[in-house]
Amino acid sequence: MGHGMGRPGLNRRQLLAGLGGLTVAGSFGFAALGTGADALASGADTRVRYWNLFSGGDGYNMIAMLDSFRAEHPGIEVKDSTLQWGSPFYTKLAMAAAGNRAPDLGVMHLGRVTGFSPGRLLDPWDMELLAKYGVREADFNPELWKRAVIDGKLYALPLDIHVQLCYYRKDVLKKAGLLGADGRMVRVTSADQWFDVLKEAKKATGKGLQTIGLWLNDQNFQWWFFVAFYTQLGGTWFDDAHTEVTFDTDKATQVLEFLRRHITDGYANPNFGGGAGAEQFVNGAPFAWEGNWSVPVFDTAKVEYGATPLPPVFGEQATHAESHAFVLPHQSGRGGATDEAAHQLAAYIVRHAQQWAAGGHIPAYTPTLTTDAYRKLQPQSEYVSAMDHQATEPKAWFAGSTGILAQRVGPIVVSSTMGSAEPDAVARRMKSELTTLLASKNPMDGRTAAQGGAVA
Repeated sequence: MGHGMGRPGLNRRQLLAGLGGLTVAGSFGFAALGTGADALASGADTRVRYWNLFSGGDGYNMIAMLDSFRAEHPGIEVKDSTLQWGSPFYTKLAMAAAGNRAPDLGVMHLGRVTGFSPGRLLDPWDMELLAKYGVREADFNPELWKRAVIDGKLYALPLDIHVQLCYYRKDVLKKAGLLGADGRMVRVTSADQWFDVLKEAKKATGKGLQTIGLWLNDQNFQWWFFVAFYTQLGGTWFDDAHTEVTFDTDKATQVLEFLRRHITDGYANPNFGGGAGAEQFVNGAPFAWEGNWSVPVFDTAKVEYGATPLPPVFGEQATHAESHAFVLPHQSGRGGATDEAAHQLAAYIVRHAQQWAAGGHIPAYTPTLTTDAYRKLQPQSEYVSAMDHQATEPKAWFAGSTGILAQRVGPIVVSSTMGSAEPDAVARRMKSELTTLLASKNPMDGRTAAQGGAVA
């Protein structure tokens, strides 16, 4: 079953202008956006062109999964391309879809799907084809699946969720009396209790080491931490119609004061920037708040550690979560054997995500989570509960990983954490930015959030 959607309603020139000017064309090398007309590999009768943004350890795991698929499906050639993570990737993908040169399969962060003009730059998944290859809605976390549905159609097939975690050194916490009989960090249920834990951990920390690494100067991490704790407080962003900002400045101030206190109480050092938190953790610092992608780093360093979702200091469990998801970039003639092979490839990787889990990500395909092999993974099995307590950005065109929302609001959060602005003033500035964004138009299709029809 194909999805002939017709040509999208904007051309390459309009899209470039909307994304900030024609200069990006040269910057991102659009000459590389070919149609893959080279000969098929020997024995193959169908080719799937697949674009992804996985590098490093993620990239090696993905290549291994693709090689397994190729070995089991010699009739399908997979031509995979890894592009630069972040804005360059999304710009190339948008341009390819607008110019009818899109790959057959792509990867996106789930939070970016709403802004990618579903129905114009993305085609919906064929549910019958997915079911044919063993993937059904019942095999996914309901909230995760709901985020992938827009206007009643599935536009993204979740591969994983990746979350912010509280990493802890077991040796240091044991010395501080903060390790339970089960070998895990003592449970924390309030902000005061959390700072009591930090106080005791600091006493057991070696000289020259901070107590916790928090990526203090990083707009993305500080924004992700804010989203987590604001969600714990039950904070909201907009009404369902996306016509009114419901952001609670009192709750926001509470979160901002909490983040700032890590510096003022002497547990996080503002002079340690970037990834110094991970480095210090390897060297003996008791805590680091990092993404789950740091699991392979700490495994390689032979650190005796555990990892748990961010502590529920405001009562409710919630840790920031994003998701890698497969998408079908728009093709005017989508359908036939190539389209079916794209569905088959995506379904295969989703269903065989055990190797993907080794990189720290939580597989979206829930049957994987109940296998003995997954339960033996440490610390992955310790933080798998994050699947049920996801704190996500609002479902709006300007949200999602490294999106406009993070670019606008993240630096404001940093200004509070670092002490250059007062938390209550920062909360008001955040609300002002949210108001501006809600009224602004998506350069992909010229519609505001209220006009986008992003209804699950």
